[in-house]
Amino acid sequence: MNYYRLSGYWHTYRVLESDGSGVVRRAERFIEGTSFTAIETLYEFDRKLRTLVHDGIERVEVALRSHLSYVLGASSPIAHTDRSHFRDGFDHETWMKNVTSRIDRAARRSPVIAHHREKYGGVIPIWVLVDVLDFSDLSMLFDGMRAAEQFAVAERLGIIIDPSRLKPNQAAKTKKNHPLARWLEQLTVLRNIGAHHGRMWNRTLIPTSTTALRTVEGLQLLPRGQSEQLFGGLTLIAKLLGTASPGSPWAHKVRGEIEHVYSELPDRSEREMGFPEDWRAMKLWSNDKPATAPSRRPQ
Repeated sequence: MNYYRLSGYWHTYRVLESDGSGVVRRAERFIEGTSFTAIETLYEFDRKLRTLVHDGIERVEVALRSHLSYVLGASSPIAHTDRSHFRDGFDHETWMKNVTSRIDRAARRSPVIAHHREKYGGVIPIWVLVDVLDFSDLSMLFDGMRAAEQFAVAERLGIIIDPSRLKPNQAAKTKKNHPLARWLEQLTVLRNIGAHHGRMWNRTLIPTSTTALRTVEGLQLLPRGQSEQLFGGLTLIAKLLGTASPGSPWAHKVRGEIEHVYSELPDRSEREMGFPEDWRAMKLWSNDKPATAPSRRPQ
């Protein structure tokens, strides 16, 4: 790997010091005792974490495709083409242009799209369309749907909000636009980071409200107010996989990597990823026998 890429991992091992005016910056020298092995281990942890996040989001994406097609398809096989099926303010025209581009792209390699073009004059039903859309397209589609249909999709995914635990203004806001829309946007960012092999472990993400999702069973330990660190996204993936892929060992694998690799690194803390102290007690993350990850102890 090149020097600049690796420097993103040793940056946090550089000493913090003040310049005399109260501004604190990273110095050009390292914390005493820092080893190249520790930096290499952090890099390998992040690489494995990206792989796990990609695997988890892939399963979530497949489930999202399915439930979007069921809910929209209940109205019409081509409900996605009808502007009246979406909320005010949704840029349906631009979204449809993107859809056309995805269909044209898929037509070069998809016999299914070719079949619908030949036999049905290019009319693509929603249950076919969802399989050629990108995750970002699905996220925007969910965001543009009417609230009742958003809630139907979210509940199919196991996200059941308890409005009785929200303040009246919070409940009213939630009923207008399901908060999962903003979380799908954050998962899109995570997916893109992974797809482009970017650094993931200590990234700051799009701030996403946690108020309503904290009423969902299993998500009570999401940070209060908003989530912009990795813990929130990982916890949501684990929750969604409980419905999309019951019995999946994904959460155990993530916990294993954190406990057996990351936590053994000097000068690193799980708080850097937004993990609260009692995260292991969460049902989503609890594991009497954590998955064992290859341990690479720094020398």
